[in-house]
Amino acid sequence: MSLFSEAQKVIIVILGALFGAVSLNYFLIPANVYASGFTGIAQLLARILQATPIPASTGILLFLLNIPVAILGWRKVGKSFTIYSIFSVAATSFFLELIPIRVISEDILLNAVFGGVLAAVGIGFTLKWGASTGGMDIVAMVLSRMKDRPIGIYFFSLNSLIILTAGLLYGWEKALYTLVTLYVTSRVIDVIHTRHEKLTAMIITKKGAELQKAIHNQMVRGITKLPAKGGFTDEEKELLFIVVTRYELYDLEHIIKEVDPHAFTNIVNTTGIFGFFRTEGK
Repeated sequence: MSLFSEAQKVIIVILGALFGAVSLNYFLIPANVYASGFTGIAQLLARILQATPIPASTGILLFLLNIPVAILGWRKVGKSFTIYSIFSVAATSFFLELIPIRVISEDILLNAVFGGVLAAVGIGFTLKWGASTGGMDIVAMVLSRMKDRPIGIYFFSLNSLIILTAGLLYGWEKALYTLVTLYVTSRVIDVIHTRHEKLTAMIITKKGAELQKAIHNQMVRGITKLPAKGGFTDEEKELLFIVVTRYELYDLEHIIKEVDPHAFTNIVNTTGIFGFFRTEGK
């Protein structure tokens, strides 16, 4: 990957972290509405610790919660993905400490909706550029590989725990508005970045051998090759089929651009596969 592409990725991760921090400090935290995943857990812990001699901010708690997860991700998911995830968490924690908590609106529904939208924009673009916001993304991926179950089960379980805890501690109205935020966040992320676990790429190229070698050098994925011919030009080409996870899509796009910028690629959602699919990824 070029230095320019790496710089773009870093900028996107920073902007994603900024959106996440703004959604928390301007909307969700003032309204006592909770985000999804580890961010929601950090909010709950920060609220609980306010009544103790050792209060801690959401940003600090979010960073501390992600330390063991980062170690797990480094060993089980992949170094590049984990490094950017750690950077995303660190940037989010920094912005949470830098940006003051401020009440923008007294309307709890507006806070729940706009907080969810801003959080989703940050998460969606971070995922689209091949990183994650850490926390539950990494845990869910590791558990999914170990137990061979869909990632969504683990997201649902953790978020259900957050909603239940918020309801028991601070009233069920807050829990219901938290549910609104989680729904809005998931829907907006779907618009920005596919949440399907697997995608199929169909690549039409005149550089089949070079592209196959480049993909195998960076990704542990099988490729099926078929002969193809241009409908207008009658040029001889190759059609490459490859199934990847949504976290590998960014890397695949950049490999294709570097090897054959003129290749035509169609990305489709894969609802299911039969046969061997390597789950240890990159």
